[in-house]
Amino acid sequence: MSPMAIQRLTNGNSMTSKPARRRAEAIDGIFLLNKPAGLSSNQALQKVKRLLNAKKAGHTGSLDPAATGMLPLCFGEATKVCAFLLNADKTYRVTAKLGVATDTGDADGNETATAEVPAMSAADWDKILQSFRGESTQIPPMYSALKKDGKRLYELARQGVTVEREPRPVRIDAIELLEFAGKRLVFTVHCSKGTYIRTLVEDIAAKAGTVAHTARLHRETVGDFKAESMLDLPSAERLLEQGADALRETLLTPDQALAGLPAVHVDATAADRFRAGMPVATAAVEAEGLVRVYGAGGETDFLGVGEQAKPGTIAPKRVFARQ
Repeated sequence: MSPMAIQRLTNGNSMTSKPARRRAEAIDGIFLLNKPAGLSSNQALQKVKRLLNAKKAGHTGSLDPAATGMLPLCFGEATKVCAFLLNADKTYRVTAKLGVATDTGDADGNETATAEVPAMSAADWDKILQSFRGESTQIPPMYSALKKDGKRLYELARQGVTVEREPRPVRIDAIELLEFAGKRLVFTVHCSKGTYIRTLVEDIAAKAGTVAHTARLHRETVGDFKAESMLDLPSAERLLEQGADALRETLLTPDQALAGLPAVHVDATAADRFRAGMPVATAAVEAEGLVRVYGAGGETDFLGVGEQAKPGTIAPKRVFARQ
C-alpha cells in the first residue's frame, strides 16, 4: 500500500472514531429534581448523573413513572444520607378521579369497577378527608415494590396473583381539600414514610360510598426540602451550557438533608476521634437520638451523623469524608 493510501486510511479512521468518554468525577451533593412524568426514578437519576458527570449516585424515595415532583438525587458522600431521607415525611398534591377504579390504583391501570359519585358538598368531602388524620394502618397495594416470598408484589399482580398483605402503620399529619368538581377531587397531604397515596385515595372513596383512582400525583416536599429548591431537567441542561460549575453550584450539601436533627459542635481533637469512629464528649442536647456533628470549622465542617446514647456523649453513626 502506498504512503498516500495509508495516509487516507488513517485520516478516515480518525474521522469515524468515537469521542473519548469523559472520566466520571467525585461529585458530592444533593440535587433536587422536579421529576417529569414518564421517567422511572432510576432513569431520572441516570440522566442527572450524566449531566453532572458524577461517579457515585443514588436516589431516595422512588416516584412512580407517572408521578411528578421532588426526587432527591444524592451524589458522592451525600449518598450516605439516602437512608435518612427515606424515613422523611413527604407532602403530595393529589388529583383523584372519582367513580372509576383501576387495578393499579392509578391512571395507567385497567378499569376494574365503576360506581356513582354521591352528591356531596365540599364540606362533606373535607370532613371525610380530615377523618384520615393521625395514626392508622394501611394495606399496601398489590402494585407495589414490596416483596412476598422473594418476589415483588407488582410481579405477582401482573401474573394475576393476589396475596395477603400485612397492614402497615402510617401517619397523616395534615390533609387539605383544594378542589372538588364533579368526579375530580384535589387535595394535599403531609404524611409519614411508607404511605401509599393510591391506597389512601381508594380508602377515601370507599368512605364516601364510591370508588376512585389516583389520576395525578405530584410530590411537593421531602423532609425539610422545599419545592422552590427543585430544578427540572430542561433547567439543568440550560445551566450546563454555562459550564459544569454552574450546574454543580445548585447542589445542596449533605447536612441540609438533616436540618431537622439537632446540631452539636466539637473541637479539633474530638473531631479527629469522631472521624476515627470513636465516641466523643459534647454538650448535651435536649433529646436522645441522632444529631448533626460539626468540627471546629463551623457549619462548613460537617463531620457526620452521631447518636446521643447518653447526655454529653455522641457516638458516630455515619462519618463523612473531609471536604
